[in-house]
Amino acid sequence: MDFTNKTAVITGGANGIGLCIAREFRKHGAKTAVIDTDPKGCDCDLFFLGDIADEDALTAFTAEVAAKFGTVDCLINNACVSRRGILSGCGYDDFLYVQKVGVAAPYMLTKLLLPYFARGASVVNIASSRAFQSQSDTESYSAAKGGIVALTHALAVSLAGRVRVNSISPGWIDTTGGGFSAADHAQHPAGRVGKPIDIAKAVLYLCSEDAGFITGENLTVDGGMNKLMVYHGDHGWSYGEKA
Repeated sequence: MDFTNKTAVITGGANGIGLCIAREFRKHGAKTAVIDTDPKGCDCDLFFLGDIADEDALTAFTAEVAAKFGTVDCLINNACVSRRGILSGCGYDDFLYVQKVGVAAPYMLTKLLLPYFARGASVVNIASSRAFQSQSDTESYSAAKGGIVALTHALAVSLAGRVRVNSISPGWIDTTGGGFSAADHAQHPAGRVGKPIDIAKAVLYLCSEDAGFITGENLTVDGGMNKLMVYHGDHGWSYGEKA
């Protein structure tokens, strides 16, 4: 996958999955622009310190991208946050903030960049397996991820013939380098917990010419975890009552 002379825009590219995506694009020849709230920034061609929940920040970022690069080939809407859910006091403003970051900002940034998308451009939205399954007290994040999946196919239809739009739903991805038990790995038919590079490679594929016939789709990248039914005593897992 050669992205030489291509421009990739990544939200939330200073840490975790977003950072890995930005690095992979640069590794494959792309110029990269990143917006993030982490002032440490990242190794990219353009870094913009800003909160994507703020429309003014999105507008200013778009202006800088347009001025520096002229056109955009890939937009990766990666950034999202959680403010938990109904059991831990997630209020109206908290819930709305997560939807702004996770759904409204991807919509608005796509809209703002629309005049600058090059021929054959691609948008990839980072969703989550939590769009389809949940733990308790995760309503703010789960709702945002469900929203971005729906936004993906809506944009794909609206932008047909101009921009391909797809989403990726990561499962359990280790962004900390922490240790995991044999049971953790065994709950994945692929045999291990996921890594950011697993998502980055999927992103680059969906942005490549090889994926030119794919649009409006959601690709689940979770090592098969959502397909494995786990009962008491299976795959190293045992049920225990909460204290």
